[in-house]
Amino acid sequence: MNSRGNALKLTAVSALVVLTLTGFSTGRGGSSSGGGDGSGGGGCSSSSQNHDSSGSGGSHSDYDDDYDDTYDDTGSGGADVDASPAEQDATVELVDCASPTAPYATVEVTNPNAASGSFTVTVTFRDASGAEVTAPAKDVHVPGNDTVTARVEIDDSAAAGRVDDCDPDPYAPPAV
Repeated sequence: MNSRGNALKLTAVSALVVLTLTGFSTGRGGSSSGGGDGSGGGGCSSSSQNHDSSGSGGSHSDYDDDYDDTYDDTGSGGADVDASPAEQDATVELVDCASPTAPYATVEVTNPNAASGSFTVTVTFRDASGAEVTAPAKDVHVPGNDTVTARVEIDDSAAAGRVDDCDPDPYAPPAV
């Protein structure tokens, strides 16, 4: 066979592969974009179509649904490879509570993730009766797999004299 024939075959196979990978169907099951007589073809595939090759009445393969579920909803035709796994919350421990001379709580924030990140640390300050004085939050940047010491300041330094107890949330979520 000559090289032109080989080039045409290669082009036809390439086109079929591209159509298959991009989710276009061959029109099996009626027209999805055409004259309405059922002879049209093409159109975008959906996960509700029966993709098995046995035709109508064939058994539906769970593999088809699994394949469709691995693709994102953006229409890009592939899983989102840029998404990183969700960050775990940092842990928070109280080092020192606020006082009239130091209107802040000192805490240690530990990042359990390999990547550095910022975490929202919240400390609830209470008076002698147990009533909440204030509960400020502070974003703290922590290198991966490391611990840093941070100060969470009271919103109103005049309230520092009423603080009897500091209660940090034990977990700090990733800052938004």
